[in-house]
Amino acid sequence: MIPSRPYKESSSQTAGPYVHIGLIPHQAGFDIFKKNFSHVLVGPDTVGERIRIEGRIFDGLGALARDVLVEIWQANAAGRYNHPADRQDDKAIDPAFRGWGRTGTNFETGLYTFETVKPGPVIGRRGHRPMAPHVNVWLAARGINIGLSTRLYFSDEAEANAQDPVLNIVEPRERRETLIARREEREREIVYVFDIHLQGERETVFFDL
Repeated sequence: MIPSRPYKESSSQTAGPYVHIGLIPHQAGFDIFKKNFSHVLVGPDTVGERIRIEGRIFDGLGALARDVLVEIWQANAAGRYNHPADRQDDKAIDPAFRGWGRTGTNFETGLYTFETVKPGPVIGRRGHRPMAPHVNVWLAARGINIGLSTRLYFSDEAEANAQDPVLNIVEPRERRETLIARREEREREIVYVFDIHLQGERETVFFDL
């Protein structure tokens, strides 16, 4: 018999210094994928209010993080995800809306952007409570061992935000503001600004999923 040996945890590693090359190579100037993932979630036939989401990501010292992968996953304008697990059969799936996007922060400005539609409210699977319109956000970067998950809510949905079951578990209450994107109107374009702070006094709320 071979004596049993205790197993040791393997060494962990971060996303490394080449996030863009491996996951969004076109942004780093490499054309290696037949179909590149995109920050554009909409097409000409997508239903809903067109919006742009943009922001910057800051480290614990307040410096711009310029090499961060950002992904979003959201419901369509009717409040339904294009996924089999969404059982809201009374809401229509929009075949012209992908609902998922990937981009990276700009090397020079640190800005990330998404072109999408404003999502509708979703009925939660637990307790069937309505959730305010929101966008799920996931980050990966060097120095981060595990991807960070957070949510983006909309500043012009104050009434719905006040009833949202996820926002209401965030304490102290003031911390909820780190999840609210600010609405701006620029030359007939609706922009929601969502800056993310990885650490520090203004640290964004992240969720352990």
